[in-house]
Amino acid sequence: MVHSKAGKPDRDTNGTLINKIKSHHAVVGIVGLGYVGLPLACLAAGKGFKAIGFDLDHERIKKINQGRSYIQDVPSKELSGLVQIKRFLATPDWGKIKNCDILILCVPTPFNKNREPDLTPVVCATQEIAKRLRRGQLVILESTTYPGTTEELMLPILTTGGLKGGRDFHLAYSPERVDPGNRNFKVQDIPKVVGGLTPACREAALTFYSAIVPRVIAVSSPRVAELSKLLENIFRNVNIALVNELAMLCDRMKVDVWEVIAAASTKPFGFMSFRPGPGVGGHCIPVDPVYLSWKAKECDFYTNFIDLAAEVNSNMPYFVVRKLQRILRLRGQNALARKILILGTTFKKNVDDLRNSSAYKLFDVLREEGFEIAYHDPYFPEMPTNFGTLRSVKLTEKTLSGADCVLIHTDHDSYDWDWVARHARLIFDTRNATGSIKSGRQKIFRL
Repeated sequence: MVHSKAGKPDRDTNGTLINKIKSHHAVVGIVGLGYVGLPLACLAAGKGFKAIGFDLDHERIKKINQGRSYIQDVPSKELSGLVQIKRFLATPDWGKIKNCDILILCVPTPFNKNREPDLTPVVCATQEIAKRLRRGQLVILESTTYPGTTEELMLPILTTGGLKGGRDFHLAYSPERVDPGNRNFKVQDIPKVVGGLTPACREAALTFYSAIVPRVIAVSSPRVAELSKLLENIFRNVNIALVNELAMLCDRMKVDVWEVIAAASTKPFGFMSFRPGPGVGGHCIPVDPVYLSWKAKECDFYTNFIDLAAEVNSNMPYFVVRKLQRILRLRGQNALARKILILGTTFKKNVDDLRNSSAYKLFDVLREEGFEIAYHDPYFPEMPTNFGTLRSVKLTEKTLSGADCVLIHTDHDSYDWDWVARHARLIFDTRNATGSIKSGRQKIFRL
């Protein structure tokens, strides 16, 4: 924990804030109203706090204040109810930051074209807060980032006005753990990890999160909390890379990787099942290894194992296309067999989320190899690509039979796979969506 940059805790300031939180009189400001921020704002408002949402997207602001949700995990009925009773307001006006007792940053943390962390959204949001920061406020970062961001990047910006972190205002980090489309674990069901700049900062953040979620875990510093988030997702990335590499080996050995995984999964201990696929996507898994690898180099340390996993996963779209070409040759398709229909483009099933989807790279590689591409996804009628905007085709018997191959990228539950199998001429299934289909197996190939 960095004490040298923090002032001596102000007991009166901390006590006043904690009393406000416990009485639910604290006003909660959420900066960034995307897949993390909007559910969190609704949760806080639903627990009795007044919530103010800040976003630069005026269309989002308009929809929220009309009670219309654009996030799948937030029902419009729930949002509308909170807006109607004036528990939740969205605004582009940074001036309202002064009205907030708690400010939580839920802004994007992508990487740039050189695969380096791009913390511009965090910096800009922190600068806006710093201009209006007042004594007694609690600032929390939830965006996924590298260890040290809260103390090394945010704290110096927040103290430019003369206030001292840990004395005049509180600063903490609590990683978001949102899993879009997960019906079993909503934001209110997931434990929160909290690390504060000082013990008083940690206490303030713990008090707030304890008021909205059932379990809160305190750690010794923001760095521990920041790194815990990276570990959670790098763990998944590494294990996905393992089964993706196994899938490529099984393809070479002519062994069914899905049968291998199913058999291994019967072990009741010491094994956790992961599934191969055409690549990884989403807001965390492809990004987190980049953030940690970049930060590790400051310590003259090279994350070879983590980097290798990222390399394996990023190469999967190329493997998919190579195998597709081989399947077409095995089926005796001539050089004119180039029409590919892709089913599902989101990064995971049953979500309206295209962030870092492997479909983007898959489209690019297919185009480079001369394939004619069409796609269908029930969640996205349009999809921007590097070669223009594509529009989802209507899924009909004619559309299926007109394609030289139907490539399953995302296995949404809304698809009737038996119907797809009946009418498609050839299927390349990268998700094992057709694993239970008995008839027509001769025209189905799996990853």
